[in-house]
Amino acid sequence: MPRPALEVADIFRDFGPAWRHANAGHVSLDQLKVMSAIERCRTAALGGHVARCENANCGHTTIAYNSCRNRHCPKCQGAAARDWLADREAELLPVGYFHVVFTLPGPISDIAFQNKRVIYDLLFKASAETMLTIAADKKHLGAKIGITSVLHTWGSAMTHHPHVHMIVPGGGISPDGSKWVSCRPKFFLPVRVLSRLFRRLFLQMLEAAHADGQLKFFGAHIGLADKDQFARFLKPLRKSEWIVYAKQPFGGPEAVLAYLARYTHRIAISNRRLIKADETGVTFKWKDYRVEGPDRYRTMTLPVDAFIRRFLNHVLPKRFHRIRHYGLLANGNRAANVARARVLLGVPAAVSDDDSEPGNTEDKDHGEVARTACSSCGGRMIIIETFERGCAPRHRPSPPAHAPPRGPP
Repeated sequence: MPRPALEVADIFRDFGPAWRHANAGHVSLDQLKVMSAIERCRTAALGGHVARCENANCGHTTIAYNSCRNRHCPKCQGAAARDWLADREAELLPVGYFHVVFTLPGPISDIAFQNKRVIYDLLFKASAETMLTIAADKKHLGAKIGITSVLHTWGSAMTHHPHVHMIVPGGGISPDGSKWVSCRPKFFLPVRVLSRLFRRLFLQMLEAAHADGQLKFFGAHIGLADKDQFARFLKPLRKSEWIVYAKQPFGGPEAVLAYLARYTHRIAISNRRLIKADETGVTFKWKDYRVEGPDRYRTMTLPVDAFIRRFLNHVLPKRFHRIRHYGLLANGNRAANVARARVLLGVPAAVSDDDSEPGNTEDKDHGEVARTACSSCGGRMIIIETFERGCAPRHRPSPPAHAPPRGPP
């Protein structure tokens, strides 16, 4: 895939030093590390390797720099998503899958910005408990279900908008483990019931966190540290509608994988959405979900300072897991539960392909054969040199196939 004309890394390299100087003391160490990783990603600063086509009549030579592998880097999510999806493929069941979204109300999002680890964790827990509780109720499904949850903290314009995407099989295993219980066609669980329970569970958990002193408040919200003020803050939220959204089932396991590929390793903005960046601002494409039809696709220009700040607002707390599994898919018993579900559904166990070649064009640890084929003749590319961080390769890359003739020196 050709390199986008503009990348987040370009914006950080061009404007990052001045931004860091202007915001010194107001940027977290984690955010600074993300900026540094993105700026250095796939540059000589991280080292790399040289590969040459094994075809003697070709000999095309390329240089591939190592990636930073930071989970917030726009360039590193493709490979991470492919590896993760390969592990999930064997867990898919031959049933319809539903997409369910739980979103925090605006006032909660505001305090979540100051308490990311605590409130994002509550969002995961309350939404999962809601789904498992309603699904276990005989009035609705009467079964134990499996859930894959993915946290997104942004809207299309990179505003703070915490919500959880869930991918859920359309059914579950009965309490006694004797049968698979399928949901009704094109209907999983009642959204209104999910919304009410989610609201109650989340607010209970949030009150407990406040009572335990887990929440911190600053600026306009500093008064919420007081118990009575916090109670008044929560009062209207107990009656407001909390948004839970459920889509009809996917077409099949392949469609589920394709969907997961788009959502699991997405970040606040991809490089392909960037249009222009200069001293006047950064222009990018965004989608206004409040509008139907083609008019929802728009462009926005933010001052450089605001663009960088919005991007870094979505840096997750250190070691915070943004993808989690619950119920039948919980890590401890996932393999056994999936195997049991397959037996109950009368389908053979999934067979993993152990003969696949890992390969990675960016890492010397994967052997001498590069993953990508020669761009000139399609032959195999053999790694002929690796070089360490900050070092220059001894070999030079081949000139572009259609490079213009050089002028006089």
